[in-house]
Amino acid sequence: MQNGIDLGLAGKTAIVCGSSAGLGKASAAALARAGVKVTMNGRDAGKLKDAAAEIEAATGAKVTAVAADVTTAEGRAALLKVTPSPDILVNNAGGPPPGDFRTWTPAAWDKVINDNMLSAIHLTTAVVDGMIARKWGRVINITSGAVKMVIPLLGLSTAARAGLTGFTAALAREVAPHGVTVNNLLPGLFETKRMQQYFGRMAASQNVPESEVKAARVAEIPVGHAGDPDDFGAWIAFIASAQSRYLTGQNILLDGGAFNGVI
Repeated sequence: MQNGIDLGLAGKTAIVCGSSAGLGKASAAALARAGVKVTMNGRDAGKLKDAAAEIEAATGAKVTAVAADVTTAEGRAALLKVTPSPDILVNNAGGPPPGDFRTWTPAAWDKVINDNMLSAIHLTTAVVDGMIARKWGRVINITSGAVKMVIPLLGLSTAARAGLTGFTAALAREVAPHGVTVNNLLPGLFETKRMQQYFGRMAASQNVPESEVKAARVAEIPVGHAGDPDDFGAWIAFIASAQSRYLTGQNILLDGGAFNGVI
């Protein structure tokens, strides 16, 4: 159950990548509350263990933790060994730090394309045929509001996530007849460690206090504040739900109204 609404997810299985903190952790918690058997993932074994214990204590659900780097073939294999046939896959990987495009080397480009585009594609490819065979599946990519609205100094991340967005659009239409949906959830500004790091780098580049950078950014958000990760997790659970079977191939922007556009 999620907020008193039966999402039809009890007994389903899920892999939530990058779930030891931030939006990934909130997503794992929301799915666990909805009755999903969640496999959490992160690179730091200690941090992941603590996050899993926290979710278990809060939800009463049993979760599985797999410490692995999903941006590597070995990491993905370790995750799939534990949960080979998930009903729900939440792709999530932290992006590169902000920077000037003049400083991005070929190696930096190769890394971001692997980490923020190809790793999600490879993991999706590994599980989607099983979803098709079962006539039910959900693939949800956590990307970025920067795919829709330019954010200063985030071009490296945006380019890779835009590539994943294009792949998603094509895949969604191909698998839709089989009860499998594929969507992207685009976070705007949320209260996470990554947000703090971004503000820190922006403040350093402008030689101003970090609080000033944050205040200016929050002032651009009509709701008047940064997002709560738990609200983001609730959206993940809803997109995964039985009620979202008619939603596919979409880029859902969750940014408090910051994007100043019509569509």
